[in-house]
Amino acid sequence: MPTTRTKLLNATKALCADFAAQKDVDVLLSHFSTTHQLTALEHGLSSLAPFLGRRFVGHDGIKEYFETISKHLTYTDMSFSEWVIDAEARKVSVKGEAKSTWLSTQESWEETFVYVLDFDEEEKVTDYQVWADTGAAYLARKGKLSQLDEEMDKH
Repeated sequence: MPTTRTKLLNATKALCADFAAQKDVDVLLSHFSTTHQLTALEHGLSSLAPFLGRRFVGHDGIKEYFETISKHLTYTDMSFSEWVIDAEARKVSVKGEAKSTWLSTQESWEETFVYVLDFDEEEKVTDYQVWADTGAAYLARKGKLSQLDEEMDKH
């Protein structure tokens, strides 16, 4: 029988693989608890992007979070590493990397981000937190990221 640590790692890897593969929101939701209150929070100022700095609550909130992300962003070459598992707290942290693109401007950036996931007793996510490059997301949203990159290349 796998240990709690192994179960948490496998549950996290399954969610990350489905997110990296840009699976349908219903597939992503299958990784979340049906018995606990759910939250998703991508840290940052809410004025920078529509998915930042606000707490998405409940099943409908998690669905809205993932739909908002897919409405504004796409990504490629997503990978995950540096898994940190606290079996007692039922919490997993993982570093991710991807090339993100803001859809309306088509501006892209290489990004490193961190997920911190809390799990219920059935290895389903209850709390989903993200720390990412909010500055690059904001500049890409405004169509100013490539301009900044060009200015930096001159120096």
